[in-house]
Amino acid sequence: MIAANSISQLFRQHPNRGNLLRGFSKTAVMNNCRLAQDTFVLRQLFDKESWTYTYLLADYVAKEAIIIDPVIEQVNRDHSILKRLGLNLLYCANTHVHADHVTGTGELKKLIPTCESIISLCSGAQADKYVKSGDEIQFGRYSVEVRQTPGHTNGCITFVCHDEAIAFTGDCLLIGGCGRTDFQEGDAETLYTSIHEQIFSLPDYYKVYPAHDYTGQTVSTIGEEKTYNPRLSKSLDEFIELMNNLKLDYPKKIDVALPINLKCGIQDDLMNND
Repeated sequence: MIAANSISQLFRQHPNRGNLLRGFSKTAVMNNCRLAQDTFVLRQLFDKESWTYTYLLADYVAKEAIIIDPVIEQVNRDHSILKRLGLNLLYCANTHVHADHVTGTGELKKLIPTCESIISLCSGAQADKYVKSGDEIQFGRYSVEVRQTPGHTNGCITFVCHDEAIAFTGDCLLIGGCGRTDFQEGDAETLYTSIHEQIFSLPDYYKVYPAHDYTGQTVSTIGEEKTYNPRLSKSLDEFIELMNNLKLDYPKKIDVALPINLKCGIQDDLMNND
């Protein structure tokens, strides 16, 4: 099924679009367009401690949802939104094994036992489902395409919702920046290649929603990042030199977060061993 925005794009490009509307009142056309567009739900949710964005995507008619990169401290918030909207959470999907916060996946699965966890096949983490490039995650009439974008970690993935022209880039591509490459199998050349081949190959008008932002920005576009991102607009050699000399601090929560996140955010076993 073609989603509302795909239909509207096709309509705008149609050479005889005026004839397509004959027999329909303006009110009927607008009401149907509004109804179609209102079926897609997107919530950008923020955790101020880790500066992490969590994304809730849903088909409001089918009442099916997925959550991307949930944070453990915000599980009650996320669960409340799902209940308020009457949504059935099908999947918790992580863009990679996070080092700066504990994922909320395990706790959400406790609250919603039918929910399944998703992560990259290359992540080395536990999950119910493993994905790779070309796979699609379906929720109602919508889906997101999986694109493997390693470089920050081996298991980084980007989720692309073509129906809505949106890319959820995790820590790979940030607004005006990118993920670090100095730990967790990071590699500057791999990251540069991933972004240019898997993300910058999308149309310029696609929106970019990252997993973090530290300056208050919420969204960008592919075109903006290709043109203005001070790191990614450099040559490969310049990018590698820059990334290898950032001298960033060791992530504060990495020693706690990594072991838990490798277990899909399930803490019981680790806590019992303390």
